[in-house]
Amino acid sequence: MSAILVKIFATALTLSQVLVDPDTVKTSFDPVQDREEVAEILKSGCTHMRRAFDIEDINLDDLIATAMDDPQAVTGDLKMLQGLSFNDLHASYRQFCKNEKVEPPPVDLGEVITYYNSAVADLPDAGKLKGLKLPGVSVILDGNGRRFAEVYEPDHRRIWVPLSDIPKSVQQAVVSAEDKRFYQHKGVDERGVIRAFMNNLSDPTRPAGGSTITQQVAKNLLVGDDVTYERKMREMIVASRIERTLSKAEILEIYLNSIYLGRTSWGIEMAAQSYFGKSAGALSVSEGALLAGLAKGPNYYNPDTQPDRARERMAYVLSRMQEDGFLNADQVQQAIASLPSRVTYRHPRRDSGFYFVDHLSRDSRTLAGIENLTAGSYTVRSTINPGLQQATEAALQEGLARYELSIGRQRFQAAEANLADVIRALDGKKDDGPAPAWRRALEAARLPLYDVQWPAAVVIEKGRDKKTGANVLRVGLADGRILPLNAWEAAHRDLKLYDVVRVRIVEQKGKGTVRADLRVPPTVQGGAVVLENKTGRILAMVGGFSYPLSQLNRVTQAHRQPGSAFKPLTYLAALTKGLQPNTLVWDAPVTLPPVNPGANVRAQDYWRPKNYDGGGGGIVTLRRALENSKNLVTARLLDGGIESDPAESLQDVCDLALEAQLYLECIPHYPFVLGAQPVRILDLAAFYAAIANEGAMPVPHAFESIEERGRPIYSRKAQGLVRLGSADAAAVFQLKTMLQGVLERGTARNLKSLAPYAAGKTGTSDNENDAWFAGFTNDVTVIVWVGYDNADGKRRTLGRGQTGAKVAAPIFKDIVEAAWQHHVPKSALSPPSPQVAKQLIAMPIDINTGDRVTDGRRGAFNEYFRLSWFGRFSDTQYRLVPQEEVYALRNPDPWSDGDESGGYGSYDEAPYSQGQSWLDSLRQNAPPQRRTEPGFRWWWEDEPRPRPRRVDPDYPWGYRRVY
Repeated sequence: MSAILVKIFATALTLSQVLVDPDTVKTSFDPVQDREEVAEILKSGCTHMRRAFDIEDINLDDLIATAMDDPQAVTGDLKMLQGLSFNDLHASYRQFCKNEKVEPPPVDLGEVITYYNSAVADLPDAGKLKGLKLPGVSVILDGNGRRFAEVYEPDHRRIWVPLSDIPKSVQQAVVSAEDKRFYQHKGVDERGVIRAFMNNLSDPTRPAGGSTITQQVAKNLLVGDDVTYERKMREMIVASRIERTLSKAEILEIYLNSIYLGRTSWGIEMAAQSYFGKSAGALSVSEGALLAGLAKGPNYYNPDTQPDRARERMAYVLSRMQEDGFLNADQVQQAIASLPSRVTYRHPRRDSGFYFVDHLSRDSRTLAGIENLTAGSYTVRSTINPGLQQATEAALQEGLARYELSIGRQRFQAAEANLADVIRALDGKKDDGPAPAWRRALEAARLPLYDVQWPAAVVIEKGRDKKTGANVLRVGLADGRILPLNAWEAAHRDLKLYDVVRVRIVEQKGKGTVRADLRVPPTVQGGAVVLENKTGRILAMVGGFSYPLSQLNRVTQAHRQPGSAFKPLTYLAALTKGLQPNTLVWDAPVTLPPVNPGANVRAQDYWRPKNYDGGGGGIVTLRRALENSKNLVTARLLDGGIESDPAESLQDVCDLALEAQLYLECIPHYPFVLGAQPVRILDLAAFYAAIANEGAMPVPHAFESIEERGRPIYSRKAQGLVRLGSADAAAVFQLKTMLQGVLERGTARNLKSLAPYAAGKTGTSDNENDAWFAGFTNDVTVIVWVGYDNADGKRRTLGRGQTGAKVAAPIFKDIVEAAWQHHVPKSALSPPSPQVAKQLIAMPIDINTGDRVTDGRRGAFNEYFRLSWFGRFSDTQYRLVPQEEVYALRNPDPWSDGDESGGYGSYDEAPYSQGQSWLDSLRQNAPPQRRTEPGFRWWWEDEPRPRPRRVDPDYPWGYRRVY
């Protein structure tokens, strides 16, 4: 017995059961004992089908006689019937339909049963469809309420609508086009099978399967779409079970919401919006007929590319609706006049915001209890600023590439794509317009790194110039321009013709020429976030170089050492305790005892920090120490600058860090104050936004509300800013002005042009593993981090000298300028608020010495000093360094007026708290003649101690200022 005959009779066994008695379908028979039962089922099925042929006015006996006389006339090009023995089929017909005794039997029912049992085993549960709501598309709106993104699972770009919201005309159009006996059959329509069979005989180029709407639901949602006999058998049984489980209305609702109708649209609602810009409830008769016709073949009947086919198919649907009594002739003529007008098709593609949307999905799960945004059709009102988001991505990507190019770490691995085959195919077509093939291929390409903001270019010329012999490498852009490509030697060698690469367009000043610089995905990673200060709205978020390459969001999912970007927290604690920006501090080596000293304290248990440059600067003001990121000064603030006991000072900083929600737990160890404990980028952004807000910290958030088909699911409660209670607003404003000085004079003076409008702090962790810039304007806070991932457990340095100022600050500059362009225009940093202004007084000082200036001298710096509760000025300039030491160090040689000495400067000469005292050093270095001179005494040996001589900074001695 042939294999195809076994499959045909197994299918016939299935069809016989679901047609004759669908309530008692068996899915397992015994190959030996149940042969007679199977034979009877097949006979009953044949009787049922013969009646259907009669109803369809088809003479089955004549059809079989024709097949016996001329098999080619019946089989034609139908692959499903090729190789079939019509003699066996005719003998089987006589046995099961004519009840004749045929010897030998043409069909081995044992083989049929065995195949049947295997094919229909483990059928899916039709009950799964009860109350089913298929995954849909959720729409993400930007901060201005405009459509920004769609989130959906593959093949599920739909918006589910109940059947009651779909016009009757649309429902009838689909039924008339796809399953005219939908309301009469019980899942499988034998007459539909017969019509499909006869249509296949007449037109084998467009095969029809005769599936009902119920069968299509079973195929699409439960049994799959394999082109096999097994799938067809399973589909028929499951369809019959669906009919017993669901009502006709429920089945039709599922079908109308699940079918694919072209334009990347699943379901009638999404198709209505994609084709006509309206909801399904507003569809006209002709629009509904057009969409109903697409169910048979969205590409074949595509109205955009095949309008004649689409019009013919729409006319067919309308005529069927007339046959079914739903429309009259006049309505059909009116609807058939022309194809309904359609809106321009915009493919749902975007090239930015993937990290943000991913974060939004996680936040919706945490805050709104929505397990997956694609599980339904939600509308999410987010906070994103699309223009700023794209500019932030471009700034970070260019900054990362610029870093690797600057130190020679860039590597060309391979082109993103090669369009050689596509271009050759397009070259063979003559009707595709005047654009060259390479340009059309580039415009149509969907590149893997779809969120990289550098333009794509295709190599269209590679070789040597015939005249000069120089290497020639030219690329074409999507806008038609052809530019020379600037690439390093290794990349130049490996590039091939029609490779697609990323480039940066550079306009060469003065020359009027334009070139394309090659860009490749860097190994280094980064992250950036833009936070609105007053609200906490996340305006832009970039969690890495490219989302397709790495889905780890380094803004929210990674913790990195902030380095000096953490120092403002320690300075804020000191300012809150009463220090002023002009307070003088030693920038000199310091040793602090263990936080929790035990019985066996070792020398290595003491903390001895160093400055980044390994040196010291003598005595400096608090302001200048922060501006120049002095580690030693930050450490010394623990020893009397905050509390008298270093361990207590450290605890104060820890408490403030917890209050600022930088950490869930603070481990009190000294390197903590220098940024040794890792932090999240987003949490650091909230703290810097609090500095911009005079101590009021926002709660970062990515969305305001979520709705499901107009029904509110989640609405963010209005939350005021959270004030840092342990840091008073006046101290925070002082810190803000000090951070402005970082750009004006300090470690970020490469951003000096931004100083009137922005403030911030550089950060570089130990061994240059992390580079930061954290800064803010009046309106936004921007945090930038650059570093290598530690996924393999190893830390990789950025390289000596690759600091936050060099690597991260330029990226900050590009982002903050984009914020002024896309969010709020540039404005100078605000003065203190009226409430805070009452607690401050502005006085001119010498910015280097911290001395107040009273003579109206030019160049004096206007410093803000905090007043006490009684409105009195508290002078803390000499609280940490006695005044006499300050004046002594301004002229370190006690026996001169400073002409011979360059002043205090080097690390080795600085006073320190270990070993030999600086006074001993002065005694040993005193000139011999002074030591033996009769009546000579050290000035510190006089009792009472004489008042130090004040040095007029304007007196023309020429001594070098050191602070």
